[in-house]
Amino acid sequence: MNRLKAMEIFVRIVQAGGFGKAAETLSLPPSTVTRAIKELEDYLGVSLLNRTTRKLSLTVDGASYFTDCQRVLHEIELVEASFPGRAGRAQGILRVDTTASIARHFIVPRLQDFQESYPDVKLFLTTRDNVVDLFQDGIDCVIRTGIPADTTSLITRRLHSFRWVVCAAPSYLEKYGRPSNLDDLQKHHLVGYVASATGRPIDWTFEINRQQRHIPANDRLIVNDTDAYISCALAGLGLIRAASYIVDPLMQSGALCEVLPENTAPPEPVSIMYPHNRHISPTVRAFIDWSIQTFSAHKPPS
Repeated sequence: MNRLKAMEIFVRIVQAGGFGKAAETLSLPPSTVTRAIKELEDYLGVSLLNRTTRKLSLTVDGASYFTDCQRVLHEIELVEASFPGRAGRAQGILRVDTTASIARHFIVPRLQDFQESYPDVKLFLTTRDNVVDLFQDGIDCVIRTGIPADTTSLITRRLHSFRWVVCAAPSYLEKYGRPSNLDDLQKHHLVGYVASATGRPIDWTFEINRQQRHIPANDRLIVNDTDAYISCALAGLGLIRAASYIVDPLMQSGALCEVLPENTAPPEPVSIMYPHNRHISPTVRAFIDWSIQTFSAHKPPS
């Protein structure tokens, strides 16, 4: 048994969520993947995976081994990248996590440039709103909005900034009128957006004379998906508060109209974050540099 290959197969099974998908992404026969895990479990003397017809999950030993495997495989990548024949060459699997809206508006439209520049990189791009553990989840870097909570174990590079915009469809404003101040918002339908971290609707935050004011969205309509949130506004169901990079094109076309532009909050940063490490692999460095260039093409709000 090639233990290193077995470790790679095991990690891919966990990441892919199943034997079949892992075999597909590794271009291996399913029987080879199954046999590798059986031999690995026999060698270690423990069960790594709980297998049922509907679900695959890690055992306690499997969870511990998965974390160790990710660390070992990552260290091997760094060692290999340090040799003259491979130094500076971006290659292998790159795991990046971001939000769906950032992926849609910034990354995916320009992803072909990255692939053409780095043909030996296999990008595994995942999207979610909740906070991820880069070490536990095996993520190389994340792109997120807001002020990062972890400034000790992660390096943060600012890529962009945006402003929060309160807007609505012309049909809504014709029916209910325009709010003229923040107090008027209490008389309007504010579509709520659920935060993944808390499971509760996010308050609308404004800055007045350097003092923050929080206004809760009402509970008449609450969603947890950005596309649904924007669709609610376009359908005239209420006011929304969204990132400028999402709604600017809709406001330019007249599909949405901004209200209360004088009541704003400080620009929100967009940053790329990656673990503190003496050695940053050429692959991660290439993506960081590409991201800086890509996001700089967007003019941030003043």
